[in-house]
Amino acid sequence: MRYIWKSIALLCLLVSGELLAAPSVKIGLNYPQTGRYQEQGLAQRRAAFMAVDEINAAGGILGRPVELVIKNTGSKPDRSVRNVEQLVDEDGVVAIFGGSSSAVAISGGKAAKSRDRIYFGTLTYSNETTGTEGHTHMFRESYNAWMGAKVLSKYLKTNYAGQKYFFITADYTWGWSTERSIRIFSNTQDKESHPGVLTPFPTALQKDFVDALNQAQASDAKILVLVLFGDDMVRALELATSMGMKDKMKIVVPNLTLGMAKSAGPAIMEGVVGAAPWTWEVPYIFNHPKGKEFVERFSELYGLRPSSSAASAYSILWQYKEAVERAGTFRTASVIKELEGHRYTLLKDEQYWREFDHQNVQTVYAVRCKPRSEVMLDEFNEDYFEIIDSMPGDEAAQTYQEWLAERRSANKSDHLE
Repeated sequence: MRYIWKSIALLCLLVSGELLAAPSVKIGLNYPQTGRYQEQGLAQRRAAFMAVDEINAAGGILGRPVELVIKNTGSKPDRSVRNVEQLVDEDGVVAIFGGSSSAVAISGGKAAKSRDRIYFGTLTYSNETTGTEGHTHMFRESYNAWMGAKVLSKYLKTNYAGQKYFFITADYTWGWSTERSIRIFSNTQDKESHPGVLTPFPTALQKDFVDALNQAQASDAKILVLVLFGDDMVRALELATSMGMKDKMKIVVPNLTLGMAKSAGPAIMEGVVGAAPWTWEVPYIFNHPKGKEFVERFSELYGLRPSSSAASAYSILWQYKEAVERAGTFRTASVIKELEGHRYTLLKDEQYWREFDHQNVQTVYAVRCKPRSEVMLDEFNEDYFEIIDSMPGDEAAQTYQEWLAERRSANKSDHLE
């Protein structure tokens, strides 16, 4: 590890004297260092520092070295707003990215817009982020709840048609958005036939999950959908396993990350089905050379595999660099124009930033967690996910008409403002 860091430092010293002499350009990372989603936040931080080192070794952005300025949201929207204000007003950042809670990303994005800064959402799956709450300065790199639900429900309808569902959902914008999307695509909108319960966020206690799981067990449902994320998902799944529910119900976690799987462990995760915009296995299954390079560099540097959280943070920094250099300026309006409609290939197949809503359109995957024996075959014991289905981004994403209908129902304008 020490050798790798020395090598990176040497690369940075070998860049031109002009880069070393130039004033740094600051980019803000607004992420959860503490709280229920801290594992996803740490993954973003690791990949962000890796990307910054690579970008600086390649000449920086417009000949200026990049400096990362980090703030802890604690997954709290009000803290996210204060962080953005400080990042712009005191630290002078040119752009901001991060978030593992949609409420945090939405609030931070609005604060960024008020200061004419782009906000890139990493893990923010609520449809509202680029839907009813979308605006000119918000770009989402990950997929949204609609896209994940569409590929996941395709698999569920094929393999579990006619089964009764029970939903346990985090009581905030991401949870509501995700449950609604899954109900639409799995034909489970009748809440009498397919009941559910909300759990508090971000203050859920053990008893909240026990109560919810007892209701699920008493419902005779065959599909248990845990619309929970981070540590909340881990606690609920551990409880469900201890209650013997995995033997009676198929457990679905709509948005899976490697960090969540590792926290729960392979024995508990085995057989759990979910969706993801990316896993470290994807570049190897579908032969994406740049994705393989990213996985191998990250694994060598940190001694573990990168998650979708890490991939998102890494991709955003490179996308921002390239947009600025196409524009020839850090001016926000010019960078926005360069991002809109731009197509690129980085860690997977082709992706693009859709012009009308700033949603990143990309292939999405349904995944199933492998048996422990297979997980442990990996060098780092982290080969958790089997790809069981996929869907092209244009098929998974909302159409313009669907997006427009939701905007109008919320009394929002027909275009981003």
